[in-house]
Amino acid sequence: MNTIDAFHKSVASEEAPSDDLSPALQALWWDAKGDWSKAHDATQWESDATVAWVHAYLHRKEGDLSNAGYWYARAVKPVAACSLDEEREIILATLMD
Repeated sequence: MNTIDAFHKSVASEEAPSDDLSPALQALWWDAKGDWSKAHDATQWESDATVAWVHAYLHRKEGDLSNAGYWYARAVKPVAACSLDEEREIILATLMD
């Protein structure tokens, strides 16, 4: 899966993310599917900056802003000021680039 369109189509048509997706993309996939817990679980065992950025986004979505702030710092990203939907699409576009 190498385009944002293909990513969104798989969310609409598949039961689980493709194994070839990175942990960060799998987390975004589950988030797009509406399963915050599975999305968060996908970020638990990875520690790179990309996963930290998705982890930050998920805690921001949850409303846990102090925890989100910690993960934004780990990702070396500023705390997002845009909408959650916009942030998810920015992250997705960055990861799919």
